[in-house]
Amino acid sequence: MGESGEVFYTDGDPKKADEARGYFHRAGMSDRIHIGVGDALEQLSTRQREFDIIFNDVDKQYYPRVLDLVSSHLRRGGLFITDNTLWSGRVTEKNPKEETTRAIQEFNQRLYGMKEFFTTILPLRDGLAVAVKA
Repeated sequence: MGESGEVFYTDGDPKKADEARGYFHRAGMSDRIHIGVGDALEQLSTRQREFDIIFNDVDKQYYPRVLDLVSSHLRRGGLFITDNTLWSGRVTEKNPKEETTRAIQEFNQRLYGMKEFFTTILPLRDGLAVAVKA
């Protein structure tokens, strides 16, 4: 990140946000990192700006909702990165019982179908989707 760069970090857990705030302060970055506590999707929807990178790791059942917001908040050429897209291989199940697995399957299918993104899933750890906005 260049000297004028900023990070918008959100966490639903106030304790984790406070812990992160301490790490950012110790790293000398606290003046460039904005911390939001609460629903990340709600916070993204209120931002009137485009980002260079959006990293998604919200609660898995909300992954499909992220797709409704991300395109309008990501600049052309920007990266949309999502964690846990292989979900320990469960995304290959037919008719999964878990809501989280179904949500990640829907997310993956919809993301690959979005014409404004060039997408791949990297088989790193639990799967990492990387999409570039065209």
